[in-house]
This record gives sequence, structure tokens and C-alpha cells, in this order.
Amino acid sequence: MSKEEFEKVSMEFSRLQNQMNELIGARSQLETQFQENKIVLDEFELLDDSAKIYKLTGPVLLPQEYSEAKMNVEKRIDFIKGEITRVEDKIKSSESDMAAAREKLLAIRSQLM
Repeated sequence: MSKEEFEKVSMEFSRLQNQMNELIGARSQLETQFQENKIVLDEFELLDDSAKIYKLTGPVLLPQEYSEAKMNVEKRIDFIKGEITRVEDKIKSSESDMAAAREKLLAIRSQLM
């Protein structure tokens, strides 16, 4: 094992760490969006079907049907749940890749000493 290989594996480990940080940031953002939409859905539960709902589209508030607005929020929550699952799967995969790279780094370092 050579120093060049050690540097190559070290660079790969650094890349994996950066990827992990990005995934954790994405997961955090999705969780925030999920909580915000959950709060909106909880507010819908307090309203009756005849409540006036408005949707902000650009600088304009447009009227929207209660059932349509609630359905849109429910669909958004389902989509966000799916994205959270997808990101969590990537995090698990990245964790195992990092563990393998760490083991390889330690093995190369022990051979270099």
C-alpha cells in the first residue's frame, strides 16, 4: 500500500463526509416542511367545509375550495414522507460507504507505519 492510495482513499472519505452533510441538511429541511404542512393540516381540521380558504399565488390571494386545499396539503405531506424515506435510505447507504472507507484508511495507515 502506498501513500498515494492512502491519499486517494482519504479524499474519497472526505467526499463521503460532504455528501453525508448535504443529506443531513436535506433531511432537516424536509422534516421542517413536513412539520409546517402538518400544522396546516391540523388547522384544516378545525375548519368546517364552508370555510373560506385562500391560496397565495405570487402576490395575489386566490379563493380555493376547502376540499381541494386540504387534499393538496395531504398530497404534499405524502410526497414529503416519501422524500424523507428516500433521503434516509441514502444516508444509510452513505454511512456504510463511510464505514468501509474508514476501515480501508485504517488498514492502509497501519501498513504505512
